[in-house]
Amino acid sequence: MPRINVIGYPEANGRLREIYDQLLEKRGKLADVHKIQSLRPESIVHHMDLYLEIMFSRSPLSRAEREMIAVVVSVANGCFYCQTHHAIALNHYWKDKEKLEKLIRNDASLLITPREQSLCRYAHSLTIEPEKHEKRNFTLELKKAGLDDHAILDATLVIAYFNFVNRIVLSLGLEVEKDQGKGYKY
Repeated sequence: MPRINVIGYPEANGRLREIYDQLLEKRGKLADVHKIQSLRPESIVHHMDLYLEIMFSRSPLSRAEREMIAVVVSVANGCFYCQTHHAIALNHYWKDKEKLEKLIRNDASLLITPREQSLCRYAHSLTIEPEKHEKRNFTLELKKAGLDDHAILDATLVIAYFNFVNRIVLSLGLEVEKDQGKGYKY
């Protein structure tokens, strides 16, 4: 149950209703993480712009790799809402529920590539101990795994974005919807 007032679709009017309609058209559904920002409608627009840029724009990281990072960050933060939504998105690409469940349990090392393992370790470390990254160069492992600077920047942006969103979700009391994220356009 959200801890702040949320303006739902039926009550929305003006600019908020316009934003909701645009989200429904582009994404297929309104996510609670967007509706939680209904008191600041323009923040929804900027949030979606950032999300689409980081998760869907051209990148040396595949869509699956970006969703995998989202899941790892969300698991590390204990954000079941984002973990659930992005696990569904990741499995849209992987099509392997057992592999996904092992990733969530941090037991996927034999199921994912060395490149993916490096990305997962980086995401987990930057999420739970960011201060260590100031003095130690964690990007070396990523470079050894074949990731270039563009890929490392993109991974870092995905990690930072999901740490940001996880904190919105956790602090404002969002819960996974009953339909568990079904209906979104991937």
